[in-house]
Amino acid sequence: MTAHKASPQERLQQAMRASDAEAIRACVSQLHPVDLAEICRDEMPYAALALLSFLGAAARAATFTELPPERQRRLAELMTEEELGDLLESLAPGARADLFRQVEAGRRQGLLRYLTAEEQRELERLASYPEGTAGALMTPQFVAVPETATVQEVLEVLQQHSDEAETIYQVYALDESGQLVGTISLRKLILARPSAPLAGYLTRDVLTVEVAAPQEGVAEMISRYDLLALPVVEADGRLVGIVTYDDAMTVAEEEATEDMHKGMSIGRLEGSVRTARPFELYRKRVGWLVLLVFANIFAGAGIAHFEATIEAYIALVFFLPLLVDSSGNAGAQAATLMVRGMATGEVRRSDWARLLGREVAVALALGLTMALCILGIGTLRAGPEIASVVAISMVLVVLMGSLIGMLLPLGLERLGLDPATASAPLVTSLADIVGVVLYFALATAMLGLPA
Repeated sequence: MTAHKASPQERLQQAMRASDAEAIRACVSQLHPVDLAEICRDEMPYAALALLSFLGAAARAATFTELPPERQRRLAELMTEEELGDLLESLAPGARADLFRQVEAGRRQGLLRYLTAEEQRELERLASYPEGTAGALMTPQFVAVPETATVQEVLEVLQQHSDEAETIYQVYALDESGQLVGTISLRKLILARPSAPLAGYLTRDVLTVEVAAPQEGVAEMISRYDLLALPVVEADGRLVGIVTYDDAMTVAEEEATEDMHKGMSIGRLEGSVRTARPFELYRKRVGWLVLLVFANIFAGAGIAHFEATIEAYIALVFFLPLLVDSSGNAGAQAATLMVRGMATGEVRRSDWARLLGREVAVALALGLTMALCILGIGTLRAGPEIASVVAISMVLVVLMGSLIGMLLPLGLERLGLDPATASAPLVTSLADIVGVVLYFALATAMLGLPA
């Protein structure tokens, strides 16, 4: 039987338990920055700092970049000014600006002395863009050449600056004022005649985004048009950076996670679920849960209002959970489809009339199908009279739940709120209230009882 060979991560954990510095140094040198960052994320902050201290400047910067923002901020708080300054010096411009924004204002001026004058100007410019915008997301590391250059001159620029650029698959041509006039792919550049002017090979119809554009829109454009990188320009058209595909996918993942949390009435977590402290999880979840408790009081009030109906036909209570759950489930389904469609740009506010008609048709079909499923059980359990009430109620509550789930996200967007707030618990609670009132009101009317 072959003995289990320990992985570098397992050997590192063993070396840390044994406080074997040489073994730790050997293990961290073998780990990919992503794998080492995962370990640093789960260790206590001082232990994570100790692991980073075994790395060279470039490897330390690469590992630090892979850490979640909250962990970066915490480690930066524990670093001395010299340690933080050395780290800033090693980071790429975009990552440097991200870290600089997280550092306390009182420490920032002292850190600038670790950078050259040019790096300071670049850092201050990048850090000035608000969080969540294309300017904050972009990198200034791209290959730009004058539009008057020849193909050979562009190839020489690529050879000289390829190590500094985030990507060399697209080269950007600028006019004398720095405005973007066109792009050329690396493939087209390689196949072009070296002595030919670059201008004859440029693609001039270029998609761009302004620095103030929201990062969600940037990620959507990159995904929609299948771009490797999206140029970022100032209002006057000057090219100042690019957003790459991998940065856009990081944003998309963050937004999807945030929408999922909102969809279950959970606030945005600073770190990951694995590293979140119990009190943070409590604080993020308790607000909506308490609010929904009070919202569900209305469902209880609806039941109390129809006490006479319930006393006369106690069998109605048997079907109550089935009906309100069906209403809530239908509403949650509709809300999920709407929120996702709005997030991806497939659904717009102007589509509401067409979507409303389609949702009514679908909800009626769903309600009728579910009513037929329950009609036989209702007849056997409580007789045809009660079964008819339950079946008609099923159609109505599924219809109302579906309409709540479809219209609530559109209404929230109309009010300037995040449609993702139309969460499954919120929709379910509203649908429950409506379902209870509809069911007992219909039963009271159909069974000839006083209102």
